[in-house]
Amino acid sequence: MKDLLLIAAFAALGAGAAGLLGWPVVRLLRRRSVALSLFAVAAVAVLAMTAGTVSVAQAMFLSDHDLGVVITVTCMAAVVSLVTAALLGRQVVAGSRALAAAARTVGSDTGFAAPAQPLGSELAQLSAELAATSARLAESRQREQALEHSRRELIAWISHDLRTPLAGLRAMAEALEDGVAEDPARYLVRIRTEVDRLTGMVDDLFELSRIQAGALTLSPSRVSVYDLVGDAIAGASPLAIERGVRLEGGRVAPEPVDVDGREITRVLANLLVNAIRCTPEDGVVAVAARREADEVLVSVTDGCGGIPEPDLPRVFETGWRGGAARTPRPAGVRTVAGPHHGDTGAGLGLAIVRGIVEAHAGRATVRNVAGGCCFEIALPAGAAVGG
Repeated sequence: MKDLLLIAAFAALGAGAAGLLGWPVVRLLRRRSVALSLFAVAAVAVLAMTAGTVSVAQAMFLSDHDLGVVITVTCMAAVVSLVTAALLGRQVVAGSRALAAAARTVGSDTGFAAPAQPLGSELAQLSAELAATSARLAESRQREQALEHSRRELIAWISHDLRTPLAGLRAMAEALEDGVAEDPARYLVRIRTEVDRLTGMVDDLFELSRIQAGALTLSPSRVSVYDLVGDAIAGASPLAIERGVRLEGGRVAPEPVDVDGREITRVLANLLVNAIRCTPEDGVVAVAARREADEVLVSVTDGCGGIPEPDLPRVFETGWRGGAARTPRPAGVRTVAGPHHGDTGAGLGLAIVRGIVEAHAGRATVRNVAGGCCFEIALPAGAAVGG
């Protein structure tokens, strides 16, 4: 036992001396190539093994022949170890260079191109993270392009919708100023109507800008969806009467919801106004509400005839209006045109609907039904009284 302890002591001294000499080298190479660092670590390990072996051999007073044999075997093992470390280092460097080349494709139009050669576990994990990052960047770029397209479309629609009433206001003002207006009172009513329309457009733009900037402040409280729908129907009734459209709200369950009542009332008002304007005379706009799990689903079904399937994903985009949609006429001017699809006005109403609903951690969807389409919003349900 004493001899083994003595041998261990001599081996530790020799290996420790080699390790102390190799440690500064390893620190100096920490910012250099990984292959060089791996080779240095292997060289230190081989040197420590050789120094320990030689120290023990000399302490045991081996013959010159036996000592030569030990040194020869140790050197052969050292050569094999160093060659293996060098090959491993080259493999790591090759994988790193391939991954670095692949990283240049992150965010490109073609997407991330993973290295074809096999990678180690850590490099393969890094490659997977780069692929995920590239996918997120591509998704973000597509979203940005969609937003830019929506912005340009919105500007085009706003410019059109502002030009028309402003031209009308100018013409009516000039007619009043020149004294050629046959019915000044009627002109004043129409001017007031156009000003109200312009005011509503500006309010919608301001609301949408707050939503998109994340500055929409909500004051949620527990209210009954029955009361919210009732208020919205009461506000939309004059327009429905004027258009000859019947409003139905008999399938509204008195479920509690945790929402900002004022904002959700605006959502329902936008949906109802849009539905009434898209429904032909003698048509029906039905409102329903039901609870499913932790949500209350409120739906508004109109008689617009349906929305083309390719347009359904775009209905809630800012500035989008269906191909047949047009600028609403001033109040009092009736038409016999058939139903049309898409958001009315400046294409902001449905975008505001989605923004407000998503701010409540809900969702807004649309689907075609028999004779029209159904807009549905999901709101967070509140606990029932006494539950």
